[in-house]
Amino acid sequence: MTAPPAKAALGLLLHLAGPLQSWGEHSRFNQRDTAPFPTKSGITGLLACALGRRRDEPVDDLARMSLTIRADRRGVLLRDLHTVGGGLPAKQTVTTAEGKKRPASAATLLSHRYYLADAVFTAAITSDDHQLLHQCAVALNEPAWPLYLGRRSCPPHGPLLIGDGLFRNPLHHLIHLPLAQASSSRHGDPAMEEAAVVDFIGDQPLDALTGTPEAAGLHDGATPTGELNDHPLDFGRSGAAESSTEDRRAFANDLVHSQLVAVSARDRYLGCQVKAAGESKHVDVGKLGMSWPT
Repeated sequence: MTAPPAKAALGLLLHLAGPLQSWGEHSRFNQRDTAPFPTKSGITGLLACALGRRRDEPVDDLARMSLTIRADRRGVLLRDLHTVGGGLPAKQTVTTAEGKKRPASAATLLSHRYYLADAVFTAAITSDDHQLLHQCAVALNEPAWPLYLGRRSCPPHGPLLIGDGLFRNPLHHLIHLPLAQASSSRHGDPAMEEAAVVDFIGDQPLDALTGTPEAAGLHDGATPTGELNDHPLDFGRSGAAESSTEDRRAFANDLVHSQLVAVSARDRYLGCQVKAAGESKHVDVGKLGMSWPT
């Protein structure tokens, strides 16, 4: 008796580009950081938004999808300083954790918010659930709610879905699709024709990618290079007005450290062809949350 044939690898390709993006990683209170690449929880939230899922609805099926990111342009790290509560009457100032109002001398709060400016990423989303992938494709073309790149203040500048729907072997296309150009005015510039360093980051091993350029340095695409507290969870509780401290702690203890793998290579993208062009420097994914390349 022969085994049933395996399902063909299908997936979606997304073009993530906009003036600003912000993919929170370790944000706490008045410090709102961004990861240097789209996060699994951020993309899961984007799909849930497109599908019209509410906060109290589960996202387990979306979280089981695999995500691979190609950094076409890493962008520029931008910090925005916000002030909240200054110059307002006492009753309108920010409420403290104890439910009280801040004194006039401490009414103004400073908030540091980080963004990626002029960044472009291409994302491949793969899953064995082809019906769910199809639903996501339809929803991305006709989203239930407005979509954004990490934060609501970061709308995309165009359609997110590449193509008409599902791709067969999307990781192959992720490698061979042309990179986003920095500027149309620089098309044909010899500097733009030089080999570019391109990072591939995913939550699954990347060493088996078809046609993957030769990895540079220690990043072979198989060895985890970092961990990220980025497992999407639903913190809403149906039928409960407010979760207790014990409930929130239980959810926090369920967080899964997502292992990241990366391939960094110097490639020449000419049309749809990719050619390895020697060694290059690479970003250490394990340190991305602590530093930023200058």
